[in-house]
This record gives sequence, C-alpha cells and structure tokens, in this order.
Amino acid sequence: MRVAMLLLDGVVLYDVGTAMQVFGPRVSRPERPDQHYVLTTCGLRRGRVMTTSGITLQVEAGLEALADAELVIVPGTMPDAVAGLERVFAALREAHARGARVMSICTGAFVLAHAGLLDGRRATTHWGYCEQLAARFPAVDVDPGVLYVDDGDVLTSAGLSAGMDLCLHVLRRDRGAQAANAVARWNVVAPHREGGQAQFILAPVPAASDDGLAATRAWAQAHLADPLDVDRLARHAHMSERTFTRRFRAETGLSPKQWLLTQRVQRARELLEQTDLPIERVAVDAGFGTAANLRLHFQRATATRPTAYRATFRQRAAG
Repeated sequence: MRVAMLLLDGVVLYDVGTAMQVFGPRVSRPERPDQHYVLTTCGLRRGRVMTTSGITLQVEAGLEALADAELVIVPGTMPDAVAGLERVFAALREAHARGARVMSICTGAFVLAHAGLLDGRRATTHWGYCEQLAARFPAVDVDPGVLYVDDGDVLTSAGLSAGMDLCLHVLRRDRGAQAANAVARWNVVAPHREGGQAQFILAPVPAASDDGLAATRAWAQAHLADPLDVDRLARHAHMSERTFTRRFRAETGLSPKQWLLTQRVQRARELLEQTDLPIERVAVDAGFGTAANLRLHFQRATATRPTAYRATFRQRAAG
C-alpha cells in the first residue's frame, strides 16, 4: 500500500517518528514485522524541512507523491504556519477525491481543516488546540475528549502518543489484529486503545511504589471467556468495588465494564481473523455468551457484523 507522509516546515518530529515506526521501511535488530506499506515523505518540494525541535529532515518528493498514494498522513505542525499553503490544500483535496484515505496526527488537523476535508465531520486534535481549531473552523465538529476519530476516509488523532493509537488502528483495519499486535509489541506500546478513550485523566498518577492493577488486567485478559464483573475483578485485586473502580479508572481512563467490553471485542476480532470457529463459539470464547450478544456489541464497536468483518478481512488478506 502506497503511503505519502506530508512534511511541512514546522512539522512535529515526534509525529513523524510515530508514523515511521508503523508504516516506515523494515528495520532490524530486532526485526520489526513488515506490513507491506511503501512510505514516501513529501512536501511542497524535495529538500529540507525544519521541525519544531530544530532538526532538519530530508523530504524525498514534492506534492506529486500525493497523486498515487492510497493513504496520506499529515503529522502535526504549527497551526499558524500552514495558512495560505493553497497548493498543499488543493493536492490534499485531489488525493481525497481520488479515493485516498487522509489522516492527521495532532495539529495536522489544521491542515486538513484548511483543505476543507473536515467540514461537517467530527474530528479531534491535541486537547490544547481544540478550542483554537473549533473557533477557526466552525464547520468542524471538534471533539476534545477522544484519542482519535475514524470517519472512514478521513481520520484525526489527538496529540503525541495518540498518534500511535491511530496508526495502530489503521494498521489493524488494513491487516488485522495480529499484525497490529506484532507492531505494537515491537514498539513496546499498548496494542489497542479505543478511540473514544479520554485524552487525559484528571486524577493523580499512582505512586511509583504502587503495583497498580496490571496483574488483575492480565488475569482478566486470560479469563475473558469466564463470567467477569466488577465484583470478581475487585476480589482478585483484594479491594472493595468502590476502591477498585476508582483506581481502575485512574489507571486506564475507562470503567472496568468499558475496559472488559473493549478486550472482548478485541478477542472476537482475533478469533474471526485467525480461526474458522462458528460465530456461536467465537461469542463464547470472547466472553459474550451468545451470538446475539456478540453481534450487538461487535456492531456497536466496529460498525459491522462479525460475519461481514470475517469476510472483509479474508478478502483483504487474500489481496
């Protein structure tokens, strides 16, 4: 799959590196799994661009690279520096009209907004810039409370590490959960955070001496097929339900119930992708109990039915 990453003066180096770690060329020692993306860096022209860190990057191509890209990535940049780049905005509109998916990381959303690609759509950016984005582009439905927004052919993420969440989400959509998990493992990051998770948590980070609830979460992931509820999780952690729920939300940004549902949907994805188990068995093994319950929650989370998801994934894998 051909990927073009648009680098403009004032680009955020962190965002560039994040996208490179998922879509960039194969690296070794240890070897990162190759997901068969071919990434080209592009800009207004070939040559050097300056990052916000003061480090210069060499850009491989001009805007012509957007002409045949299937995925266009716009990393964060300084919002005030991109106004007036009409050639860039026109090239993005043309790529999108041709059928390319377009995604931004952090303040790259301002570039998409200038191009008109966010008009009438829900989108996000770094929480510190959401008010500015909403004020400057009132036609955009800015959501400051999420990690990323997948609107099909246009995707946006919050800042910094949320860019990795969106990149892994796109990889999961393209290549499946197993591929995304392998790249997440290589990057030493959580394999999956739902886009609707909060950008930041208004709670203190647990003290360094605190073991946290990682052991209970790992235990729950190994027992998803079992009947799990807050009471059982709290008992495993040797806490009251109230204390456990408060601590769990402080660590993950989700309630225990929301987290469990996310893990079960993720497990169902893996089973649908990697096995030929009947839907009824997938429902049981993922902890949903019945096929009807699986279909209800799976469709809410993915906007598709389990059978359709399996068929679509097999078609992508075959292609």
